[in-house]
Amino acid sequence: MKEKILDKDELRSMLIGVGILGTGGGGDPDYFGKPLVEWDLKKGREYRLISPEKVKDDAFVVCGGYAGSVKSFTSIGQMLQKWEKRYELLEALKITESTFNKKVDHVVPFELGGVNTPVILSLAARADISTVDGDGLGRAAPETQMSSFLGHGISLTPMPFVDKEGNVLIVKHAVNSTYPDEIMRLALDLDSGIGANNHYPMNGKQLKKSVIPKTITFSIKVGDAILNAAKAKKNLIDAFVKATKGFELFMGKVKQIKGEDVKAHYLAKATLEGIGDYAGKTMEIIFKNEAMLAKIDGQVVAVFPDLICMLDPETGKGIMTANIKPGTKMVVLGAPAHQRLRECLKDKIGREAFSPARYGFPKVKYEPIEVLVKRTRG
Repeated sequence: MKEKILDKDELRSMLIGVGILGTGGGGDPDYFGKPLVEWDLKKGREYRLISPEKVKDDAFVVCGGYAGSVKSFTSIGQMLQKWEKRYELLEALKITESTFNKKVDHVVPFELGGVNTPVILSLAARADISTVDGDGLGRAAPETQMSSFLGHGISLTPMPFVDKEGNVLIVKHAVNSTYPDEIMRLALDLDSGIGANNHYPMNGKQLKKSVIPKTITFSIKVGDAILNAAKAKKNLIDAFVKATKGFELFMGKVKQIKGEDVKAHYLAKATLEGIGDYAGKTMEIIFKNEAMLAKIDGQVVAVFPDLICMLDPETGKGIMTANIKPGTKMVVLGAPAHQRLRECLKDKIGREAFSPARYGFPKVKYEPIEVLVKRTRG
């Protein structure tokens, strides 16, 4: 069983990559992810990565991450100090081990993001196990049922949830796929706004059939592409498009953004006025923590689970949803979701879990981004 220890340069690139691929959510890599990584490295912790195909079929694997509105994470300095005394993700992991009466062999991130990828790497380091090179989405998403794991028949429950105040909630079983997340959001809304969970307990054989593979190393590849382009003073947008096989969708400035926290989610709509080649056009982006839907002049150009990524055109770094304000200049890029994630939309449970109704657009139907882009460009 070969494992790789991520070095400082790889982690630097990974943070840039997950900051872009997180589609505005998953946590700010500069404000949260980078300090956590630096803290752990100073503590002598190693981030060990294992490829999905190297995981034994009978291994016990669990998914997880932190949950809450993207605006709930405030002081990483205080968090790092508190996490040395009690790391909510580790407490949730121990509850999972107690529930199943066996040790977890590997953890896998729920999503890609500047917080939710490094916190799982940190969890694995603290538990002296390895992190699977993959995740449940290949991007970030606002709800726990929005995952390739659920779409490929793995139970979300039992799901232990531990908030930062120490309250513990365990959703043992759920008939409806959205129920565990709804219950967790109620708990978040009642108290601290931030908590950690474990979910999708599975064996190695199940993991290999359901995980979006190699996404951590892919994040490093994307980060490398941006850094190398910046160093060579080449086009950052072209670097992203080449690395992801994606599309440039729009370039503009934010004219207006309206948002509010609802049930531990940040719900928002940003309106952009086009600049350059997009002058005279308007883009709307709908957020539920992450960018979920994009329209140009009222026509849909990208919809979840495909990726809607927002880049700073000068630095190439991903723009976080919580940081968007009037006057923010951005390039909006799209990329196709992994085919394994798209497969989740083929059956009823996947369509329910991923439905645009979850972010207020029940009449929108998913179409692949490559189809939508071709249509809008004639």
